[in-house]
Amino acid sequence: MITGASSGIGEAAARLFAREGAAVLVMARREDRLKHLAARIEADGGRAAYSVGDVTERGDVDRAVAATLERFGALDGAFNNAGYAGSVLGPLHEQGEEDYDRVMDVNVRGTWNCLRAQIPVMLEAGRGAIVNTSSSAGLIYTGAPAPYIAAKHAVLGLTKSAAAEYGERGIRVNALTVGTTMSEMIQGAIEAAPALGEAFVARQIQQRIAEPAEIAEAALWLLSDRASFATGGHIAVDGGIGAI
Repeated sequence: MITGASSGIGEAAARLFAREGAAVLVMARREDRLKHLAARIEADGGRAAYSVGDVTERGDVDRAVAATLERFGALDGAFNNAGYAGSVLGPLHEQGEEDYDRVMDVNVRGTWNCLRAQIPVMLEAGRGAIVNTSSSAGLIYTGAPAPYIAAKHAVLGLTKSAAAEYGERGIRVNALTVGTTMSEMIQGAIEAAPALGEAFVARQIQQRIAEPAEIAEAALWLLSDRASFATGGHIAVDGGIGAI
């Protein structure tokens, strides 16, 4: 099960996981994108289904989990990738309540909703792996808006708590701390303010912005049995921003 799968990291993950042999259930709000993605995966010989929904709505998440079980008979892994950075740039005192609420709802409540729906299924099976998408902003100050930084710190807290609570029952939970990635959101921001692109690159040791497929590769490893002793932690896929 992959959330935030209609574009960017989630879409890249769906394609990669399917190529590696996984059956994927993709979830997002844009049905046209999901339908096209699932059809392309199946045309390439993979197995895919989709469920339209918003991760901030528990019922939507429950339906996605149920659809995964109905179509594929199991939920072995979940990539809780849906996120929202906010629409207001600037200092903390200029952030409005509406933007704060949406950032918190998507990143924190959305991850929480997914965990609450996915974990019972995995407990019944006695095993499972979950990866949550956080950010380098979940570890350090990156210049991102304060609500986003707070939300991504919270995602790491949920990850550690879930890993500790369910590790002895066969469920591994990890996170990715992701750097600037060429998603639709980042592309739009750079087009609106080209100087942002230079600022993003300037903070990276590798002096470039990541491609979504590079982030998907790290998620694939954490969800696979090759990462069998990895839980409660995070992998930094951030171009080295955390080292500067």
